Amino acid sequence: MSAAPLAGVAAALAVVALWEVLAAAEGAAPTRMLARLVVPLVRAGREGREPSAPERRRLVLVGAVALLAAGWLLAGPLVGLACGAGGPWAVRALLHQRRRRYRVELERAAPAVARAIADALGAGHAVPGALVEAARGAEGAAAAELGAAAAALRMGQPTAAVLERLRARADSRPYDTLVAAILLQREAGGDLATLLRELAAAQEESMRLLDDARATTAQARFTGLVVGVMPIGAAALAELARPGALAMVAQVPLAAWLAGFAFFLQAVALVAIRRLARVVA
Repeated sequence: MSAAPLAGVAAALAVVALWEVLAAAEGAAPTRMLARLVVPLVRAGREGREPSAPERRRLVLVGAVALLAAGWLLAGPLVGLACGAGGPWAVRALLHQRRRRYRVELERAAPAVARAIADALGAGHAVPGALVEAARGAEGAAAAELGAAAAALRMGQPTAAVLERLRARADSRPYDTLVAAILLQREAGGDLATLLRELAAAQEESMRLLDDARATTAQARFTGLVVGVMPIGAAALAELARPGALAMVAQVPLAAWLAGFAFFLQAVALVAIRRLARVVA
């Protein structure tokens, strides 16, 4: 048996062994350990919660080992080490993506939240009671945030502080406007229920226009991405057709410099396309 398959088997066994060591250190079965590792990622997507320091360390460790094993199996130890070194960055990017999706879901629920609060106000509730009632009928990210707000109100926290925390966690214009409208009505008076219904209608119209803009520019974004990655695909095809072609290019200083500069320009072009095609509210 050659060295490469043996190295691959050794890497796979090392991952299993490390998993068992982590499970023993935590005093739990491997399945329970897996659940504990997945829970921070799930909470980041469902509740927008930041992992604690121990949870983040476990995620980084397992992510680095998994990338190391995958790179080793696919392309050898050097590539495996390079992939393993990117473990912390990969975990950070994954957590950021999960939290971003959570915020997007929460933002899209803003009109429904405003309308639910308006309905509760129309039924005779004050603002704290309206928040509690809205939490009962909410779903997804809005249910998590309104549930936390309702729990804080039941514990006796000031309504203004609870609303400010909701606004800060949502970190979006719809909730900035929603919280500002509620707090302003407490100072100036007025028909808050009608104001919130009008606000919900305006937010729904704004989101519809943004969706239309994204749909209109989707083809242009896809075309720009395809054109941007075509040179990489051409290089991969050249390497497949003639193994060692890229190594031959790298051996010539001028050719290597030109290829590196072209790669840099392609990266700049992809970033520019992403920024130009971004639809911002």
